[in-house]
Amino acid sequence: MMVHDLIGIGFGPSNIALAIALDEERQTGKALNALFIEKQPGFAWHKDMLLGHAHMQISFLKDLVTLRNPTSAFTFVNYLHQKSRLPDFINLKTFFPSRHEFNDYLAWAAAHFDDQCAYGEEVFDVQPEHAGQEVTLLRVRSRDAKGNVRERLARNLVLGLGGTPRIPEDFRALRGDTRVLHSSGYLRDIARNPQARRIAVIGAGQSAAEIFMDLHGRHADTEVDLIMRARAIKPADDSPFSNQIFDAEFVDHVYNRSTAERDELLREFWHTNYACPDLNLIEQIFQVFYHQRVSGNLRHRFLRRHQVAAVQAQQDGIRLTLHDLNSGLEQSVRYDAVVLATGYERAQHQQLLAPLSPYLQGFDTERNYRLKTHASFRPQIFLQGACEHSHGLSDTLLSLTSVRSGEICEAMLAKTASKGQLHVEKLGSMLA
Repeated sequence: MMVHDLIGIGFGPSNIALAIALDEERQTGKALNALFIEKQPGFAWHKDMLLGHAHMQISFLKDLVTLRNPTSAFTFVNYLHQKSRLPDFINLKTFFPSRHEFNDYLAWAAAHFDDQCAYGEEVFDVQPEHAGQEVTLLRVRSRDAKGNVRERLARNLVLGLGGTPRIPEDFRALRGDTRVLHSSGYLRDIARNPQARRIAVIGAGQSAAEIFMDLHGRHADTEVDLIMRARAIKPADDSPFSNQIFDAEFVDHVYNRSTAERDELLREFWHTNYACPDLNLIEQIFQVFYHQRVSGNLRHRFLRRHQVAAVQAQQDGIRLTLHDLNSGLEQSVRYDAVVLATGYERAQHQQLLAPLSPYLQGFDTERNYRLKTHASFRPQIFLQGACEHSHGLSDTLLSLTSVRSGEICEAMLAKTASKGQLHVEKLGSMLA
């Protein structure tokens, strides 16, 4: 069985950026045999949130490579040049491309590595391979859509799994009910509810705001309740000094702080990333509510300071008991569908790596995103997008994807070089 220097699990932006970094090192003669395994049948990036007028919230300069290597052929600017759109994009005078265009950029980059990616396979097991008292390799098991199982061996593992939908506890019993949607599958699942006209959207972030506006524009008779615990929809803090927390240098600052200090930093800058739609989107929503007051056609409701107290699936819809945190009163409302814009959890790696737990120091990571392991464990395991608590709020975003992938690439190449040097030294001592 072939042994891969690296197996990457997931082929989203993080591992595409890693593939690019490895490819650029290969041009200098530093080659690693890499394979990526992706459960989707082809490249797709949040395909069910590619809404018509959605734009990126970060600059196109924070693409897959620019902050690491602005001369790369994989920059967003070169993508525009290859697509013959660079002059027109310049005339837009924006740093924020549409989400559709950025998705096309990511797909363009991913296509360069089709021969290194096994699409349509989901990794379900990672086991240690022993040589005496040491673990020297990892056995990665994946399953395709037909149920066929593949096994591969790797010296290094990089997990770029992304997030899994966060489902509030009251809704977990309704998993599988097509009338309860999560934002991650919005476009697919709203199409399965063509008759839904009375809809609740739960959440206070960018996804909730975008979905509200999408539903507002779909049908003239759609009625939407936007439900959140917050008192107001707060805009993202994208001021220059606040944005410095997404700089590469700030990762060092966060990583070298105590746990208490890290927690305080996360709380202080929470609204740079979470529950913070773009200001222009907030203004659009405000205009919707204002114009319906002018017209007297009160289609939608903004239920601020409300939380869901109970959920019941009925034959004619989903009934929510809504608790008003200001008045203490409750109301029961029936909806044709409920959209949960409640974010993501990032603990999937813990379940996948459970068989390796005897060799891990919990799930603590080093500065270069490598999991801390015991001395007898030789493989390196890196996490992409699962280190927010130790590395800061930028970890789950595209902001430092290029830099992080470069650091992981360097760590793997450094270990390969050190092993090669050790082999040379051993050979020299034998010949002496």
